[in-house]
Amino acid sequence: MQDAIAIELIKTKYRALAPLMDERMRRQWAASEATAYGWGGIQAIAQATGLSPTTIRKGQAELAERAKHPQNAIPTRLRQAGAGRKRKTEEFPELVEELERLVDPVTRGDPESPLRWTCKSAATLALELTTRKRKVSENTVRRLLIASGYSLQSNRKTREGAAHPDRNAQFEHINTTVRRIQQRGQPVISVDTKKKELIGDFKNSGREWQPKGKPVEVRVHDFMDKKLGKAIPYGVYDVTQNQGWVSVGIDHDTARFAVEAIRRWWAKMGSQGYPKAHELMITADGGGSYGSRCRLWKVALQDLATDLGLGIHVCHFPPGTSKWNKIEHRMFSYITQNWRGRPLVSHEVIINLIANTATQQGLIVKAGLDTDSYPTGIKISDEELALVNLIPESFHGDWNYTIAPSRRKT
Repeated sequence: MQDAIAIELIKTKYRALAPLMDERMRRQWAASEATAYGWGGIQAIAQATGLSPTTIRKGQAELAERAKHPQNAIPTRLRQAGAGRKRKTEEFPELVEELERLVDPVTRGDPESPLRWTCKSAATLALELTTRKRKVSENTVRRLLIASGYSLQSNRKTREGAAHPDRNAQFEHINTTVRRIQQRGQPVISVDTKKKELIGDFKNSGREWQPKGKPVEVRVHDFMDKKLGKAIPYGVYDVTQNQGWVSVGIDHDTARFAVEAIRRWWAKMGSQGYPKAHELMITADGGGSYGSRCRLWKVALQDLATDLGLGIHVCHFPPGTSKWNKIEHRMFSYITQNWRGRPLVSHEVIINLIANTATQQGLIVKAGLDTDSYPTGIKISDEELALVNLIPESFHGDWNYTIAPSRRKT
């Protein structure tokens, strides 16, 4: 990250100074910057300026020679008039336009470009131009792209898909319902599944303090260890009390597994925090094993409502807005920070790292291992679904509904 910032700063300085410098000054300035940069300086400056590494090395040699013999006068003429190789843009005036058509074929009017579906590295672009009788080097391509305002960029996550027309109205509905339930002193929880994790000595993103030169050694390849398997953390976050529970499963992420995690939260934390509760509100994503269209989710919640004697209110977030779920940034983000750089070598390690997650705002998290099996592919018939005491709300009953406890047959 620091290297990228440094290169951007050098690039900015070069653009400002380049028009004021002649050929010799440019290469010697670049040579000076490369020396100051340290290890990898030549490649970094070449990337920032578009000058070739050979040119920068020549500048370093000139500076070294001047340091040895400062009495030697600097020649006033760089080279004989008309000497030196012509720039490729002089040799091929249409080169820049042709290069841009390769880099951005759709908007540049060349939708049939052979590079439309290819990784457009400098080497690939140089090779394609050469096949079109425009022989250029990678460095020339890189220099021309920088001069034209291009830079190497990664993808940026900004699109959530098409926004549902009732998106904002659903957010307002969720907020209103949450406040109403909280004012009655009843529990409100946010639920979600965290990313599945491989168990074993695998690399985990992030860094932590270790003795210098002694990093934790992990495997090169992330192939699942069949004996250790994977971990599926399902979280339940108490929005009011800033407390959470995580069930770490070892089988499948199904609706039954999700509801079992809620059941365990209630047994371990919820029932103590809300001894007079008669209802429970759940906010959940719109899709997945606990989505608004999942029949098994509703059937499993019916069993939970009956067993606990609670009316369960459910509000789903609109499509494409899962990151708005409270559990994401109030609990899961801190769990990820707590185990950054730590190989998750066993289920015990995962449980302990989750359970020791805390914040200055008073977050408390407990965790437990769920070794039960949760088979996939369970089909719920229309008759089974009809037995659910489901009461849809007037606004988007598919997203907002209540499941009332049912009477058990005696």
